[in-house]
Amino acid sequence: MQLASAMTRIGTETAFEVLVRARALEAKGRSIIHLEIGEPDFDTPRHIVEAAKEALDQGWTHYGPTQGLPELREAIAEHVSATRGIDVSMDRVCVVPGGKPIIFFPMLALLERGDEVIYPNPSFPIYESMINFVGATPVPMPLVEDRGFSFDLDLFERKLSPRTKIVILNSPANPTGGVIPGEDIAAIAAMLKERDVVVLSDEIYSRMSYGKAPVSIATFPGMQEKTIILDGFSKTYAMTGWRMGYGVLPGFLVDAVNKLMVNSNSCTASFTQRAGIAALRGTQEPSCQMIVEFRRRRDVFVRELNTIPGFRCAMPEGAFYAFPNIQGTGWTSRSLADALLEEAGVACLSGTAFGAFGEGFIRFSYANSMENLEEAIRRIRGFLDKGSAK
Repeated sequence: MQLASAMTRIGTETAFEVLVRARALEAKGRSIIHLEIGEPDFDTPRHIVEAAKEALDQGWTHYGPTQGLPELREAIAEHVSATRGIDVSMDRVCVVPGGKPIIFFPMLALLERGDEVIYPNPSFPIYESMINFVGATPVPMPLVEDRGFSFDLDLFERKLSPRTKIVILNSPANPTGGVIPGEDIAAIAAMLKERDVVVLSDEIYSRMSYGKAPVSIATFPGMQEKTIILDGFSKTYAMTGWRMGYGVLPGFLVDAVNKLMVNSNSCTASFTQRAGIAALRGTQEPSCQMIVEFRRRRDVFVRELNTIPGFRCAMPEGAFYAFPNIQGTGWTSRSLADALLEEAGVACLSGTAFGAFGEGFIRFSYANSMENLEEAIRRIRGFLDKGSAK
């Protein structure tokens, strides 16, 4: 028996592979600093946990509506309306287990062979994986370091074609921490407004910005009905293990996504959705404090990265990732990431884990303690100072 040919086209998420390797080294007694995995190192705020416990006690342990509990969808619609400055109806909100279904389901619903998807590169690897899996054509848009890891707009316009069906945007971005400037979003909206194209706007890090608030393309005239907003609870509320995301969809996509949801997951766990209501409607102070701490770590970690010979790191404007250019070291991305794990005990990711245009970069998550970040800098500098063979 052979697997379907589509399985040869599906990718993976390297962060989890590196985590397994790092844990294996720890099991042998090695000290490893984990800067590979993309999740907050904070606990879920107490009031959210208590809401989940109360929901369990009250019997929220049964099937719920496929689209999500009405009370949560209403809270999400209010939140997105307030934070983006647009009018969102709860009928357009679909609650799903994690953010990835809002990448996968719309692609299944929209794409045929020969259709093209423009996506940022380097970027979250599941974009390219899912494009390939459904049989469409990935069209990578290289992110430009000296533009804050935004698009070259002239190149973007040239890559648009009659076959372009989806454009993916991610701001703030994984792995770069870059935020697409509002004027660039406006220019992209102008190019897409009259085209038969859907925008997948991955805004999972929307609350994690350190300057101006990121601009959603859905806010521009004519774009809301062409835009899928992907967001969720994992990053903002340190709820990665709770598996709860959502999409705000154009009206014509809602039924299709609900059909795919009922065929794959039936529904998102009811008690976690009750916790989601508490997250959105309860105090936001723990999340705000977390962002303040991430900013503090970012400032120190990036400053110290820039003191390492051969490293050049732009100051990330959002998320919790540093994405230094390491070309000056003479190492390739994969070789350096592997060596830092095996020899220095610092787990990080090669830029190529996020696409071909990530060569020359590595990604660190600074969602770790200041003590560990400072120790990581010492280990990286010490390793490179030894002049180990490449």
